[in-house]
Amino acid sequence: MVDPDPLFGSFGKSANGRDASWGKTLTTLNSTKLIAEIQNSVASDIDEIFRLYQIATDFQKSKSLEHIWPEFDRDMVANEIRRRHQFKLVIDQNLACVWAIALNDPEIWGTKDTDPSVYIHRIATNPAFRGQNWVAHIVEWAKTYASTNKRKYVRLDTCGYNTKLIDHYTANGFVFKEVVKLSSTEALPAHYHNADVCLFELKV
Repeated sequence: MVDPDPLFGSFGKSANGRDASWGKTLTTLNSTKLIAEIQNSVASDIDEIFRLYQIATDFQKSKSLEHIWPEFDRDMVANEIRRRHQFKLVIDQNLACVWAIALNDPEIWGTKDTDPSVYIHRIATNPAFRGQNWVAHIVEWAKTYASTNKRKYVRLDTCGYNTKLIDHYTANGFVFKEVVKLSSTEALPAHYHNADVCLFELKV
């Protein structure tokens, strides 16, 4: 088994012992109460993670978006799980939403990568739980998580100039920084190739 990341440790506790957990009772639009928790993804989640990735890809295709998620590398995701860089939002024991984090992202952020940040990637939502603005909850968790581990920013990116996504992320506290054309994409998934990439940042 690969050791936890030396900075972040496991999800429930950071390496220095400070609690970084997240959980709450949510009330939906129809007044249903749900128990929501954010946890580290585990190896047994990988099939469901890839099912949600495929649903996201199919949705992107249905909207005729220019940059479609490719089939992601299974070993890459398995490694993220081992390093505790894959997360899930669990509603009544169901995966409602998944995402990954990185601690460095130089291919996308260039020289700005020297700023201590948490980078969020590949947010994918279970269609059974759409419409609840899970990004707001991820942001709430990420701000605490970054602060606990002495990171100054929460960052994310999206490929292509998608005005709905831009509005969605800025409505949830992110600043839309700029649109960049990446100079080196060999190490990145295929949807980054030849893409205009929008960068978003939230100061902790």
